[in-house]
Amino acid sequence: MNLRFQELDWRPTPMGVISLRVRWDPMAKAEVHEIKLDDDFLMSSLFIQGEIDVARLALAELHRGPVPDGGYDVVVGGLGLGHTALTVLDDPDVRSLVVVEALPEVVDWHEEKLIPAGERLTADPRCGLTQGDFFALAAGEGLDPAEPERRFHAVVVDIDHSPRHLLNPSHAPFYEPDGARRLLGHLHPGGVFALWSNDPPDEDYLSVLRGVFTDARAEVVSFPNPYQERPATNTVYLATAPSHT
Repeated sequence: MNLRFQELDWRPTPMGVISLRVRWDPMAKAEVHEIKLDDDFLMSSLFIQGEIDVARLALAELHRGPVPDGGYDVVVGGLGLGHTALTVLDDPDVRSLVVVEALPEVVDWHEEKLIPAGERLTADPRCGLTQGDFFALAAGEGLDPAEPERRFHAVVVDIDHSPRHLLNPSHAPFYEPDGARRLLGHLHPGGVFALWSNDPPDEDYLSVLRGVFTDARAEVVSFPNPYQERPATNTVYLATAPSHT
C-alpha cells in the first residue's frame, strides 16, 4: 500500500458521522479496513475472528441434523466488513442469504467495492444485501422485507457490542423475553439463532434464551491480539428452536 492512511468515505447519519478508512498497520504488517461511528470503532479487519465464528458455529449447529431439501435459508443481521456473510456463503449447503444492514452507507461501500468483501457478496446470486432496521423487522412481520412471512433456518446477528452494550436504546426489546419469542417465530422448527457479543457470557441473557428456545449456551472464542501479549475473547450465544411448533 502506498499510503499509510486513507479515508475512503465519510457521511453524516442520524446516529453520527460514519466513516470508512484504510491504513497500513506496521505491527500486523497488513492493510486494515476500519468503520467508525464518530469516535467509536464499529469494525476492524484486524479483529474478524468473532465475526467469522458466529456464522461458523451457527452453521455447525444446523449440520447436526439433516440438510433440508434445497439447502439452508439464512439471514444475517449486520453487514459490517462482510466476513459473517462470507462465512455463511462458504457453506455449499446454504441456498440463500439475506443480509440486513441499518446503514445505507455500509451497503453502498460493499456495492461500490470499497470494502474487499463486496466483490464476492455482490457477485454471489445466493446473497442479497438489504438496507433496513433488523430489530424493527424482527419485532414485526418478518426479516425479509421482500417476503415478510418467510422463515429461516438460521438467524445470525452481529450488530450491538453485547446484549447490554447497545448501539441504540431502541434495540433493547430484542434481548427481552418478548423479543426472543418474536424471533422464534421467524425460524423454522429446529432453526438456530446465533449472536455475537464483545462481553463475557451474560447469565441473565442466557436465562432469557432458555425460557424460549429448547437449548441455549454461550461459547467463548479467542483470537490473537497483535497489540497485547494475550488472546482476546468474544462470546457467541447459540440457541435452537423447538423441533416442532
